[in-house]
Amino acid sequence: MKKILLFLILNIFSYSISATNKVFNPPIMGWSSWNTYRVNINEDLIKRQADALVHHGLNKVGYNYINIDDGFFGYRDKKGTMHTHPQRFPNGLKNIAQYIHSLGLKAGIYSDAGSNTCGSLWDNDINGVGSGLYGHEYQDATLYFNDWGFDFIKIDYCGACQELNLEEEKRYTEIRRAIDQVAGRHVSINICRWAFPGTWAKNIGASWRISADIKPNWKSIKYIISKNLYLSAYAGNGHYNDMDMLEINRGLKPEEEEVHFGMWCLMSSPLLIGCDLTSIPDTSLKLLKNQELIALNQDPLGLQAYVVQHENEGYVLVKDIEQERGKMRAVALYNPSDTTCNFNVPLKILEMGGKVKVRDLIKQKDLPTVRGNLQYQLPAHSALILRMEAEERLEPEHYEAEWAYLPLFNDLGKHRNVLYAPQEGASGGMKIGYLGGSAENYAEWNKVYSEKGGIYEMTIQYIPHKDRKLEVIVNRDKSILLKNFNPKKDEKISSITIQIRLQPGNNVIRMGSSYCWAPDIDCFTLEKIESR
Repeated sequence: MKKILLFLILNIFSYSISATNKVFNPPIMGWSSWNTYRVNINEDLIKRQADALVHHGLNKVGYNYINIDDGFFGYRDKKGTMHTHPQRFPNGLKNIAQYIHSLGLKAGIYSDAGSNTCGSLWDNDINGVGSGLYGHEYQDATLYFNDWGFDFIKIDYCGACQELNLEEEKRYTEIRRAIDQVAGRHVSINICRWAFPGTWAKNIGASWRISADIKPNWKSIKYIISKNLYLSAYAGNGHYNDMDMLEINRGLKPEEEEVHFGMWCLMSSPLLIGCDLTSIPDTSLKLLKNQELIALNQDPLGLQAYVVQHENEGYVLVKDIEQERGKMRAVALYNPSDTTCNFNVPLKILEMGGKVKVRDLIKQKDLPTVRGNLQYQLPAHSALILRMEAEERLEPEHYEAEWAYLPLFNDLGKHRNVLYAPQEGASGGMKIGYLGGSAENYAEWNKVYSEKGGIYEMTIQYIPHKDRKLEVIVNRDKSILLKNFNPKKDEKISSITIQIRLQPGNNVIRMGSSYCWAPDIDCFTLEKIESR
């Protein structure tokens, strides 16, 4: 414990004195009742799980939330005040929150943005009818956070969507406003809408779900990872894409558990254990307490890994850790397929030069130093999670479209909108589609890095389509209008080259088209032709 605290203190101190690095609240860690128990919870069960978390020392490596999900509701009285279930929680939830706090932990609670809860719809829990926040925002916020003393709330959307079809941004904004006025901004909110809800979510929640509920099988783990592979632009600054609760010790194979936990850590998802902690085996407990993997998740930079290579069935992901544009990076080789996958990764695409030290964080052992390329063969359903330290950090030359921030993007599927989509022949197999048509519908890369600045040739790869235009804006002050994107015969991917000037450090590049559709974008590359 002392070593962990010293590591965190030294790292936080090193970041706080650097003008280029900021420290953000990390994803939350803890335990939640839903995966194993659904609505079948009671006060003794919650206390036993809290006791088990402390007994196993999980609190000492960062797991400090006990979250009570659906199932505690009893009834509203004539004044609309919520009462807990008389049999499940006869002593109320204030007593439970106080018990959790007495263990040095934080307490989380649950509700729905609509009138009825998910338990009332899917578990026939009649007590969930009328128990949601809709129409009781200020009343429930006062009760849950001021009277009962909870620190966190997961807000589901079953009653708001499946029954009432309410508008997501408006509904969650109303709830956030009520909580802020009653209890203050310190209350952490999780938006549970089962898809990336939109860029507005960062103003309301510390995290937001990006997929349907997780299940304890490989198909579900693979699906959720695929949903989050291209959402790195929306995580950061203390806000995170939530890949749902952990299914460790719930039936996965050991190698699948390693992928599950390792990728959740690398992609900076909240880490909420979902199993019965009173009967967890040592193997699963050891994985959940792997401090080297947890360090990736709790890294003060608060970044999510992004895909730099997708060949055949394999994916390579990378992110900075410890210091932005430093020599230390976290890397994953991920094989979601049912067969063996070979990886040949040029270190150049990881922006790493010279000799590179490699450490396997799942096995917690050093691997041979590499130079030039990283080559491994991985079995089905597996991942290699690495910490790599280079002699030199290289200036990037390649930027994928799927790394871009799209201010109008959401994954709700209600309307046709800008999106990331598969594209045959694209450099990473992906593109941005439906870009343009308004000034607000742009793609932005906000960390286009140049070590010394200067003039660069920028080559944009796009999918040709007639009657398209493209505006390229560099550092928000210069617009270059490009035309003539008509396809040639049998041409699937084309390119156009322009000259741009970059400043030293990070630059912002936007692409879009204010008054008509822009071509679908594959990627762009940079080649320096003149220094400042």
